[in-house]
Amino acid sequence: NQSLMMSCVLGQKPKRAPRGDASKKSQEVPAEDFDIDMDAPETEKAAVAIQSQFRKFQTKKKTDDKS
Repeated sequence: NQSLMMSCVLGQKPKRAPRGDASKKSQEVPAEDFDIDMDAPETEKAAVAIQSQFRKFQTKKKTDDKS
C-alpha cells in the first residue's frame, strides 16, 4: 500500500484499521485521506525512495522471470 509506505518513509506511524471478522463488511473502517504537502522537500525524498525501491523490485522480477 503506497500510503502506508509513504507514512513509513516520512517517519510517521502508520494507522491501521482494527482487525476483526472478515464477514462483518458493514462495519469496515473507511479509508483515511492524507493531507500531504506536495511541495515539501521530505515528500520529494520519500517519492524518490519509493520509486527507487519499486524499480529495484521490477528489475528483480524481470531477472527472476528470465531464469
